[in-house]
Amino acid sequence: MNLGELERKLSDANVPPDAYCLTGGLPNEALCIEQRKDGTWRTYYSERGGRSNPRVFNTEGEACEFFLKEILRWDI
Repeated sequence: MNLGELERKLSDANVPPDAYCLTGGLPNEALCIEQRKDGTWRTYYSERGGRSNPRVFNTEGEACEFFLKEILRWDI
């Protein structure tokens, strides 16, 4: 899975767009995914200008799979 496929799956599952960010950064109260400068991928929860529960993945596919499973567990 890549970011485009992840975005479609999130839309199909009716996940509110403000619950996630697929470009990294520090939006308030959102699950985020980003590619790091070293080529790895990171997911984390962004809240109040900070990152919590960071996870690092070697591939985009691994990061996207984890991201989708994680956000679908939320009670949104």
